[in-house]
Amino acid sequence: MAAAPAPVEPIAGPNGNPLVDPVPISLAMEEIITAGVRQHLKNPIAAKFGTMLAGERSLNGRHEIVACGYVDDKGSPGGNEPFIGKIYPDAGNSFELVAINDVSVSGACKAAGLAMPELKPNS
Repeated sequence: MAAAPAPVEPIAGPNGNPLVDPVPISLAMEEIITAGVRQHLKNPIAAKFGTMLAGERSLNGRHEIVACGYVDDKGSPGGNEPFIGKIYPDAGNSFELVAINDVSVSGACKAAGLAMPELKPNS
């Protein structure tokens, strides 16, 4: 009888975090993300959300959904700010904003396997 195959380690990004499996963003997930991000905005009522991507993975034995996207809470051209957050389904779908409008957001999203489209600056 052949030996059982060794468990496959998840593919890791450059920072050692496993890549996510992309998942569609349901209406319920979109509500969790937008409500979670709005808590950290200066003008949450006027916030407009752009492109959002999500993917799930297990990290350190915990299931999480990584969400990346853009939000504009300034109402001005070029006001789109990138963000990255995590949803924890095993903790009542709690949302944690990791970073917003930070140079690390794009790299963190790419490292997780969620390549956000580059925004073209308005001229």
